[in-house]
Amino acid sequence: MNPMPGYTADKKSIQSRLRRIEGQVRGIQKMVEDDRYCIDVLTQVNATKAALESVALQLLADHTAHCVTDAIKSGDGKRKIRELNQAVERLVRS
Repeated sequence: MNPMPGYTADKKSIQSRLRRIEGQVRGIQKMVEDDRYCIDVLTQVNATKAALESVALQLLADHTAHCVTDAIKSGDGKRKIRELNQAVERLVRS
């Protein structure tokens, strides 16, 4: 049995945000299709990127509050903390 993901409590909210982001991406595609002004397209790309980063931060917070906390309580904290640090590193580098 797999443990519940740390984001389970926020799953509906995260799914809703991802659907909005999907709509933003479709909107960007339409802007390009319609030959919209470059800066307007870039503005929407930036807004979409910010929305994705917000989802990523929520997932990191949920992971820390649930998965990392549980691992520390069970004595497996070092591995989970290392995993968390690697995830933050990847997010910061992107």
